[in-house]
Amino acid sequence: MRHANFDVRIDPNVSPAQDAQFRVRPGLAGASGTVSFESVNFPGYYLRHYGFDFQLAANDGSGTFAGDATFRQVAGLASASWASFQSYNYPDRYIRHYNYVLRLDPITDAQGRADATFRLTS
Repeated sequence: MRHANFDVRIDPNVSPAQDAQFRVRPGLAGASGTVSFESVNFPGYYLRHYGFDFQLAANDGSGTFAGDATFRQVAGLASASWASFQSYNYPDRYIRHYNYVLRLDPITDAQGRADATFRLTS
């Protein structure tokens, strides 16, 4: 997962490497057990959904932004040893990659479960 021109996508061999690095922060919406993803090379910019598409955007301090940038980390939908991320403000939707872009989608089949399962690295 990486950002490029403030769009969020899946790419191999990311350069600069920081475009694919995010700090896992406590969820901006303030709910217990939630996380938000802050860009390493653009501090104050977070992964957020807008129209169920993802972008890297500056935190404007609004409740809408906080909800759009907050996710509940759960056991991976395709592999419990990995992770999936459920939307805070649309709990029937998860972060998933589709056609090399990140989306917020309902997950209804095995392919969706695989696309919505991520390995966290440090």
